[in-house]
Amino acid sequence: MRQFLKYVLATIVGLLLFSFVGFLLLLGVGMALSSSSDQKVVVKENSVLKINLDKPIEERSSENPFSGIGPIQSSGDAIGLVELKQALKDAKDDENIEGIYLQSESPGAGWASVEEIRNALIDFKQSKKFIYAYAETMNEKGYYIASVADKIYLNPAGDLEWNGLDAELTFFKGTLDKLGIKPEIFRVGEFKSAIEPFIRENMSEPNKRQVTSFINSINDHMLVRVAQSRGLRVDSLKRYADQLTIQKPADALRTKLITDVGYQDELEAVIRKKLNVEEKKKINYVTLSKYENAESTSDNAGGTGSNRIAVIVATGDIHTGKGDDNSIGSETIVDEIRKARLDDKVKAIVLRVNSGGGSALASDVMYREVQLARKVKPVIGSMSDYAASGGYYMLMGCDKIVAQPNTITGSIGVFSLLFNTETFFKDKLGVTYDRVKSNENADFPAVTHEMTPFQKQTLQRATERIYADFTSKAAAGRKLPVDSLRAIAGGRVWTGSQGKAIGLVDQLGGLDDAIKLAAQSAKLKEGDYRLKYQPRKKPFIEQLMSSFGGDEESKIQAQLGELAPYVKYLKKLKTMEGTQMRLPFEITIH
Repeated sequence: MRQFLKYVLATIVGLLLFSFVGFLLLLGVGMALSSSSDQKVVVKENSVLKINLDKPIEERSSENPFSGIGPIQSSGDAIGLVELKQALKDAKDDENIEGIYLQSESPGAGWASVEEIRNALIDFKQSKKFIYAYAETMNEKGYYIASVADKIYLNPAGDLEWNGLDAELTFFKGTLDKLGIKPEIFRVGEFKSAIEPFIRENMSEPNKRQVTSFINSINDHMLVRVAQSRGLRVDSLKRYADQLTIQKPADALRTKLITDVGYQDELEAVIRKKLNVEEKKKINYVTLSKYENAESTSDNAGGTGSNRIAVIVATGDIHTGKGDDNSIGSETIVDEIRKARLDDKVKAIVLRVNSGGGSALASDVMYREVQLARKVKPVIGSMSDYAASGGYYMLMGCDKIVAQPNTITGSIGVFSLLFNTETFFKDKLGVTYDRVKSNENADFPAVTHEMTPFQKQTLQRATERIYADFTSKAAAGRKLPVDSLRAIAGGRVWTGSQGKAIGLVDQLGGLDDAIKLAAQSAKLKEGDYRLKYQPRKKPFIEQLMSSFGGDEESKIQAQLGELAPYVKYLKKLKTMEGTQMRLPFEITIH
């Protein structure tokens, strides 16, 4: 027995030593990769910038030295919108870059991010350099970006999706009924549809009206811009979608949606001719990830002066406490706004929000910090793909708000959600509860038994008070009468274009436009300030640990495949504590 224990102990020690040495080796490789990535890439003459947008696109990229290396991958493999736009600005003036080879089949981004990328490509074209796009298949988002290209090649066996946009919502009432779980809903606003997945099997008529409205707004904007880029008529583009005209690549060519039907090698032959490169020689491609390291794209880019504009990026669901790259924690954002407010070098603040909302309490805490900041320096709000409900709450106190035409915003409404699990525990698990109380409502609020009518009324009144506070503050921030604000509130969702027309938004544009507005408000001239992005990017060692462990959402997706979205829905339920300000639970626009 002693001998056996000795071998077991030796094995455990050996495994620990092996793990430790392996970690040190991994750390060394990571340090080497990180060091090599810090070295500036030399761009050869007659080069082409190769951009593949068929990846997740986030507000900012994460520094991951193991990006793309086997299983050690994470969000560091995503494209950063800020970094992509900076690379396009650099390439526009780079005499060694002759043009762009664009792959844009199915970008992992929302419509507002797609708009920013497309506008950046249009700006690049002012250099008179070429943009050639190639795809085997393309959805509407991918084509919308590619439509600015000088040449659009579609594989002869490929496909172009051109049938309009639709929004699909998922409903769980049937599941809850089968489980014996009863949702208790308290809400304000005819259009506050975030709770519908738990009490309905389909969309209500008010919800259908609002979704139809903003889907058509996004689609109409896309059609107008595509028509301008391709020299086509909007009514023709609508007809092609209604009649499913584009069935094969030849149809896309005939209708002039694309310029060529051909293989990748055929497009490369065109590029060689454009560059005067012999057939047997390779084209000097430089990938986006390498090119980002060829020019200065640091967080403090933008000028040479000591003045700063702080760009605070907030992405994800809103909750109390600390946040991360995929969630907005009120503690984290408040700390960043406060640091920018107290920093004398920071002359203005841009609050960049990409969120469909979350905790009402956390949203109000961040709103308060915005109010304190704007007393001492300009604060400009910038909306990304979503800035709705709690996301709008964060921004409504800013001096000015900038949104893309296809941003999803509004949803000024409130709901509280509890689940009565008494039947589920009793009938499904055989678990029952009993209680004694010192006071009549000591068990309020309850989830293991039915609440009394008085308790439900109390929760409804509390929800209404928060809605009144939300709309009052929004009206004050937007300089509108409260009645006028409430007429466009009620939880209704709007696009950026619609929001500007009704006073929820001041200006249409992207992050760059918000930064320019902040500079003007602070009376800063171009070149007289630098940009300071916050929160800071994680240092290498933190990135290494997160890369080694893997991204939680990536793990769920890898393990569950098509079931992953439903698990994510259930995980999101855990964050719905207290009164919520959210968009409809999950909207998929495609």
